[in-house]
Amino acid sequence: MATVSFNATARDTTGKGAARSLRSRGQVPAVIYGHDRDPQPLSLNARDLDRMLGNIQAESTVIEVTVDGQTSKTLIREIQRHPIKRQILHVDFQALVAGEKVIVSIPIVLIGIPEGVRLEGAVLDQTLRELEIEVDPSNIPDHFELDVTNMVIGDSLHVSDIKLPEGVEVQNDPETSVAVVAAPRAVIEEAPAVEAVEGAPEAAAEPEVIGRGPGDEEEGEGGGEGGGESNKK
Repeated sequence: MATVSFNATARDTTGKGAARSLRSRGQVPAVIYGHDRDPQPLSLNARDLDRMLGNIQAESTVIEVTVDGQTSKTLIREIQRHPIKRQILHVDFQALVAGEKVIVSIPIVLIGIPEGVRLEGAVLDQTLRELEIEVDPSNIPDHFELDVTNMVIGDSLHVSDIKLPEGVEVQNDPETSVAVVAAPRAVIEEAPAVEAVEGAPEAAAEPEVIGRGPGDEEEGEGGGEGGGESNKK
C-alpha cells in the first residue's frame, strides 16, 4: 500500500469568493468528509499539491492529511480542474477507517514480452489498464501484475487471470479482456491522388475546430461552491 503525508490548514470561510481569494494566494480549497464527521474545509498549498500528485497514483494512494497536529488517513475522491487552464480548483478527501472497505481503481502492469511479439512480430494490446476493487484501506495494493510472456498470436488474458491477494473483491466482469496479442497490422497502401480537373473550382477548406472557448462560468469550489471540470484521479 502506497502512503504519503501532506500538511493542510483548516479554514473557516467557504463559497466562491473565498475560494477565488485562496487561489490568488497560491492555495487550493479542499474538504475532508466521511464517517459521520462534519465536512472539514481545508486550504492546501498549490505547489506542494502539484508536486505530490505528480508522484503518486491519486486514485489508490492513502494520503495522511495532517491538520493542526491531527492526522487522518484519506483517499482523494475528486479533483476539480479548470476546463481550459487545467488549474486545480478543489480537492475532496474521504476519511478512511480500518475495517471499512472502499472501492478503488488499481493499475494493471503487464510483465514480460509475449512470444508472439518476440518471434512473430505480433502486436500486444492492453485493453484494460485499471482494475476496480473493493478492499480494506490497510490492504490497498500498489498495482496488479499480469505475465504475458507465453502469449502467442490470437491469445488473450482476462480479469479472471489476474492473481488477487486475499480480501480483495473485483468489481469488473471476470471475462473482461485485459491483454490481446494480434497479428501484425497490414500496411495500408496510400491511394493515388485524384488529379484535379482543369477549370474546376477548388473545395473550400474547413476550419479545424480545436475546442469551445470558456464561457462566463465562475470558477468555484466543490460541495456546491462552483463549477470547473471535475476529474477523478
